[in-house]
This record gives sequence, C-alpha cells and structure tokens, in this order.
Amino acid sequence: MLNFDIEREIPVMEHFYTIQGEGYFTGTAAYFIRLAGCDVGCHWCDVKESWTVKQNQLLSYEALINAIQKTPTKLIVITGGEPLMYDINTLVSYLKKFDYQINIETSGSYSLNTKLDWICVSPKKFKNVLPEVLAQADELKCIIYNASDFDFALKNYENYKLLTDKAIKLYLQVEWSVQEKMLPQIIVFVKLHPEWNISLQTHKYLDIP
Repeated sequence: MLNFDIEREIPVMEHFYTIQGEGYFTGTAAYFIRLAGCDVGCHWCDVKESWTVKQNQLLSYEALINAIQKTPTKLIVITGGEPLMYDINTLVSYLKKFDYQINIETSGSYSLNTKLDWICVSPKKFKNVLPEVLAQADELKCIIYNASDFDFALKNYENYKLLTDKAIKLYLQVEWSVQEKMLPQIIVFVKLHPEWNISLQTHKYLDIP
C-alpha cells in the first residue's frame, strides 16, 4: 500500500461519466470513481486491474472535482476495487460541497463511517461482510456464479433482517462468464422468491464503458 496524504489525494484506477448498468440505479447517468486496491480477491472479478495500487494513480480531490464538473452529472458512484479500504470521509466531503448524490458499491468487508446517499453491499464469500455495514445497506446485490451462491444470498438477507427492519432492495446478478448456465436458474429462483430482483450488467449488453 502506498503512503500518501488521504486529506488531499486518493488512489483512483479510473473515473468516467457513463450509465449505471447494474442494480437499483440501472439506466441512470452517473460519474464513476473507481478506487484502486482490493484484497477480496474474487477469482471471477472482471476488473482485476483494480486490485493493485500504483504511485501514478494518486489523484488530488481538486483534480477529480474539476473532471466531474465538466459533466452534467448529478450522481456519483464510488466503487473499486474495494473502496472502503480507505477512509473516504474527505473525498465525500469534497463531493458534498457540490450537492451530488453519492452512492457506493462495496463488499462491506471494511468499516463505513461516513454519510452516503445510497449503499450497495455486494458481499463476497472470500471476505466476510461486517454486520454494521450490512445493517446500513439500501441495496443487497449478490453475484451468482454457481448454485451455492443462492444459499449465500439468502443467508446474507437473513443476516440483514436480524440486524434491522429497514427496507432493502434485493438483487441477484449473474456473473458474466456463466450467464448462459446460471441466468435460467436465477429466473427460477426469483419466481420462487419474488422479494428478489434480477440485475443484469446492461452496460455490457449495450457496450457502454
């Protein structure tokens, strides 16, 4: 991990204006900030290049805000990698000055101690989700790679209900490389458990970055 001043800069693998392709905000224009660094290590991850952190990825908050302000976006999505590996308080404070809606996508494996507008927790088998993060989730998005992932999704939802009675949006999302095999199983599952919804990576179908 690099040594840097988190009060003025943060490692960013990439940042770009696009259309959110997954989950509750599918189809919504959003500016993505993909932080560099991840120790969760999903073997099917489609952004493995986000796992490592390099010196040239350090970006000042001022430079990031300047890039964002060149777009008409109202929505910011902080993702990774695993964005909560870092204390994102300063980043969020900078963004809040401009009245952006700030969403995050996280595995929930690190503490969350800042106020966000929408929290999508996508738990992974490889690193346990923290109960205090799961309890704050607005959206639970579970990736389906094999049949055992259905039980994993149900377990995380049961854990959520033990923590809070707050409403949550539930999504199952097929891992892209096994969609022909697993998507029919997801359809059957959702018909049996209608509290769940299907999330598709629509940006891949539409060839949107």
